Amino acid sequence: MALYDREYIKNRTVQSATGEKNTTSKSDLAIFIKKTYQLFASSLLSASAGAYIGTMYLANSLTKVTPDGKIGVAGWFWGLVILEFVLLFGLMVAKKKEGLALVLLFAFTFVTGLTLAPTLSAFLAMPGGANIITEAFILTTVAFGGLSVFAMNTKRDFSAMGKMLFITLIVVIVASLINIFMASPLFQLIIASVSSILFSAFILYDTQKIIRGNVETPVEAAVMLYLDFLNLFISLLQILGIFNSRD
Repeated sequence: MALYDREYIKNRTVQSATGEKNTTSKSDLAIFIKKTYQLFASSLLSASAGAYIGTMYLANSLTKVTPDGKIGVAGWFWGLVILEFVLLFGLMVAKKKEGLALVLLFAFTFVTGLTLAPTLSAFLAMPGGANIITEAFILTTVAFGGLSVFAMNTKRDFSAMGKMLFITLIVVIVASLINIFMASPLFQLIIASVSSILFSAFILYDTQKIIRGNVETPVEAAVMLYLDFLNLFISLLQILGIFNSRD
């Protein structure tokens, strides 16, 4: 079976008077959604592999100890961050080219796992750090599942939230950049708290876009869900880390 039905976009935009065509359209959408969540699950596995390799085998080269005794990132880590954005951009450009899109999807998610390794290493170095990571992952999974089910079953329309979510995302990014220089735990807690709410809202918004057939390919849809999950996980991880920190 192909990655997605090439006639899907055309079928869902063409109105027909027959019930048979409507049934076909619903069937196409069901296949689309199934493929999306299969790719989303595979993306999580790819990112987990990247995080495991980064944490277990590349931790020493990805991280460095700062003069004040804290764990920081090595200079070449930022090369991975740039590569991550390049892969994401390439993925969006090539999202309709099935084979290339899949390669870029798994390359992108694997690299995001690598870039997450310094953060995970810092938590693993903390007392009870492994438990914090586990708790954050469980909370993220439960929240993602609950919000997805709600978005699929509610009659409420979340499509109007798009502009507000985008503006909030820009504000969070700018605040995060500012806090790189401020290094304020309180400010970071505020940013993480806002981010957790923001990406919870993105899960509602993106899930509803997908189930209504407003996304072109399963790869694009899977990336949307993956980024929502990843950023919610990071936000919850930061919140739990701050509350469990001795500083």
